[in-house]
Amino acid sequence: MSGTKCTRLSGAPVRRLLDSVDSVLFDCDGVIWRGDQAVPGACRVIDLLKEHGKKVFFVTNNSSKTRRMYAEKMSALGFGVSEEEVFGTAYCCAAYLRTVCELEGKKVYLIGSAAMAHELEAVGIRQTGVGPDHVSGKQGDWAAVPLDPDVRAVVVGFDEHFSYMKLNRALQYLLREDCLFVGTNRDTRLPLEGGKAVPTGCLLQAVETAAQRRAQTVGKPNHFMFDCVASHFGVQPERCLMVGDRLDTDILLGSNCGLKTLLTLTGVSTVADAEAHRESGCAERQGMVPDYYVDSIADLLPAL
Repeated sequence: MSGTKCTRLSGAPVRRLLDSVDSVLFDCDGVIWRGDQAVPGACRVIDLLKEHGKKVFFVTNNSSKTRRMYAEKMSALGFGVSEEEVFGTAYCCAAYLRTVCELEGKKVYLIGSAAMAHELEAVGIRQTGVGPDHVSGKQGDWAAVPLDPDVRAVVVGFDEHFSYMKLNRALQYLLREDCLFVGTNRDTRLPLEGGKAVPTGCLLQAVETAAQRRAQTVGKPNHFMFDCVASHFGVQPERCLMVGDRLDTDILLGSNCGLKTLLTLTGVSTVADAEAHRESGCAERQGMVPDYYVDSIADLLPAL
């Protein structure tokens, strides 16, 4: 492993790095915004990158919003972003089901948000399952819960209405050998300010445990998320930079896809985390070590 990995980026090397790439992928929460506040200087960084001819894209594992909803949020925060530049797991999951699983015209059982349902339906995939599903009947009846015969896959994202009955219904579908199993992401929780957090991707683990099956995920660090961007815009991996705040999703995505990687310290992971991976001697963990790190993406401004 290169000894230059996990190097603080400042001064002339910032310009050299930016000159070596044509495209930049940014994670969102913890990188360009925190909660409902833009990271100071982030809007200016995005604007200047575009003025310098860079293609800029935004890749998030959060499946609670459509591309349009993300673009609207970013616009409200001061970012000049188009819907086509945003790649969330709701959109990428729909693309995966349509292109890889060939489910266009078919139906899925969705543990997810209304935003996910919208993205699925936009590519011709019908869904059932959005909204509350309360316990009914007696325990002995639950294994015979009514199922839709047209369902060909179980899809799991973030679902604020997740319940025992949804878990049970997903299990009953997945007991069918021909039922596909797809998840948006494996981020177990979303860290919040003040050391707080809320559960997210651990819903998928609950379904996997019940079904004794492992889902195919499409979010970071799976290469499919980068493939979505690359196929739409002709992005070349060797000329692309991934900027993120999580080592196990953002940085590992970059490593998996042959991208240059930059960790920003405005979110989840720390330099100590990266150094521990670097010194571990484990190849998989070393994939989580960024090429560079900065305190904030605002540190790129002097080179722009």
